Amino acid sequence: MIAILSALLPTFALIVLGYVLRQRNFLPDTFWPGAEKLTYFVTFPALLFANTAKADLGSLPLLGISGAMLGTVVICTALVIAAKPILKVSPAAFSSLVQGAIRPNTYIGLAVAAALLGAEGLTVTALCVALVVPTVNVISVLACAHWGDNDRTPGLLSLLRDVGKNPLLLACVLGSAFNFAGIGLPPVIGPFLEVLGRAALPIGLLAVGAGLDLIAARRAGWPVGISSIGKLAISPAIAAGLCIAFELPSIEMAAVVLYAALPCSASAYVLARLMGGDAQMMASVITVHTLSAIITMPIIAILVHAV
Repeated sequence: MIAILSALLPTFALIVLGYVLRQRNFLPDTFWPGAEKLTYFVTFPALLFANTAKADLGSLPLLGISGAMLGTVVICTALVIAAKPILKVSPAAFSSLVQGAIRPNTYIGLAVAAALLGAEGLTVTALCVALVVPTVNVISVLACAHWGDNDRTPGLLSLLRDVGKNPLLLACVLGSAFNFAGIGLPPVIGPFLEVLGRAALPIGLLAVGAGLDLIAARRAGWPVGISSIGKLAISPAIAAGLCIAFELPSIEMAAVVLYAALPCSASAYVLARLMGGDAQMMASVITVHTLSAIITMPIIAILVHAV
């Protein structure tokens, strides 16, 4: 237990540091959008490509990982839709709750996997990114189009094009292609990407902390509380059950369950604002999820370790 806490505390300490730096105006406000852009388009894709290109993908139970991860997303989506009559929120707010139920913060996920599970766990998490990113993006856009307060309904081709341009997804797909082709990490470029990828986790986590909105968290009502229980407790429980059903080994199971336990991604706020979701509720969901995950993720990591 001490080893798990020691591994996770630096991850969440970086998030807290990012919040403090933003509140103290240690850096100009213009720094943070640039840091997020650098992380999203450069350093995280470098990390994902380098890891998937050199990993031993042939030894992984790809079918089991896919079934457990995608099954969790589908079940969680179905549960939140089934709960709509009980939640009694506006359609726009409900579209934000759908996003909160399924969108993971990949930055935190990769940092936790690197800290706890080593190279193999990081590779499994990268595969989860490749599976989940397009799936939750499609579901989230459809939810906003159906329940959001907007007149914009994206066409299927437009939706697929936007998903296909996601740099994290492209990095995973390209890295896997290099892997299966037997190329691996090319000389010179490979070491360059590995060095570049080392900047991804600290910058990404600082940006997560800088984006926290405690004022929005104080406005959170009981639907946000239910959302937090669903994303941080029920989702990993479903993932654990599916991992057991697919007989996944311990490292793969830990990576999948921890990925399912991640708080909601900040990108959900952008989509809610652009497509008529409840942006204020989305900000509350993201902040409450992230702060709560400081407590829930170590507990889940300890439980998974004990299985």
